[in-house]
Amino acid sequence: MPRTMSVADSIIVDAPPEQIYERLSDPTAMGRWSPENKGATVRGERRDAYVGMVFEGRNKRGGVSWTTRCTVTAADPGERFAFRVHAIGVRRPRLPGPIATWEYRFEAVDGGTRVTETWTDDRRSWPDFLANGFDRVATRGKTFAQFQRGNIRTTLQRLKAAVEEDLGGAA
Repeated sequence: MPRTMSVADSIIVDAPPEQIYERLSDPTAMGRWSPENKGATVRGERRDAYVGMVFEGRNKRGGVSWTTRCTVTAADPGERFAFRVHAIGVRRPRLPGPIATWEYRFEAVDGGTRVTETWTDDRRSWPDFLANGFDRVATRGKTFAQFQRGNIRTTLQRLKAAVEEDLGGAA
């Protein structure tokens, strides 16, 4: 069965695009919203997001923890933030290879900003049967596309609640 290579979801947040971008483009804060990410360490001195920024994300699913190396591929304030995950490991991301791309788009709408989160499976060289088998073990029975739909929904809901609370808007 061919796998789904990309999934996305959106939510309306009662805040301007620039303010949401500012929060979401800080990899060290992602653990505040994501059900799996526990934060990140940015490499280098500069802390504002820029294309080429490298960070290592700490992640946990159940009793399993891992670290990923990521590089920012888009950093357009108030419009788009994206990064690709290109190495993974237990304590340090030692195993290189294309893993996934995450993208966040911000669109001003009546009542705030539509935030769209997209996950794309970058494991294009993996045969579908191998990826589907691996995914079902790693997610306890789901494909990564099915699994990421739930993660994206949770992340967006938590982001909305946090941003609106921080800004004193409706939660």
